[in-house]
Amino acid sequence: MRRSFSRYKRDVSYLFVDGYNIINSWQNLIDLKNISLEDARNELIDEMIEFSHSTKEHIILVFDAYLVKKSGGKNYKRDGIDIIFTKEFETADHYIERQLDEIGKLTNVRVATSDNVEQQIILSRGGTRISARELEAEVLNSKNKVFHVAKKLKEEKVTALDEEIIHKLRKLKVDISRKNKNKK
Repeated sequence: MRRSFSRYKRDVSYLFVDGYNIINSWQNLIDLKNISLEDARNELIDEMIEFSHSTKEHIILVFDAYLVKKSGGKNYKRDGIDIIFTKEFETADHYIERQLDEIGKLTNVRVATSDNVEQQIILSRGGTRISARELEAEVLNSKNKVFHVAKKLKEEKVTALDEEIIHKLRKLKVDISRKNKNKK
């Protein structure tokens, strides 16, 4: 039997995110969803893109199109993450389970969901589960680290700029003093 080609690589870690499960778990996304589901989806996509820059995992964000009639599914990449809308009658859970079967136990895979049944299936298929709250904490921690690094770089830049200006002012002062001495 010939083995099919897998798009997954052994040396890459993957993070599958059950999109609607996260939207229904994070308070800021719940509030946004109550106004506009599309806005909540886009906010989660933006959060995962930002998070992907600080994690070494390849993020695959999966949304159910379970009840969308005649949905053939939709897959696309945006700023380094994969965004998947499942086919009609396919849940995000089933899509992720299929992908875990394809990946096998050859690589590091985490799945972000708070669905208890799904968490057990993930563990049985070689993945590691992470709850929606744990993912939220990781995302917030990542943002804090980025903020502190950016702040430190800004302070270093200001300090370096200040030292450079001081050096130039001292040089200018010496030049002016020389010119004044030459005039006398």
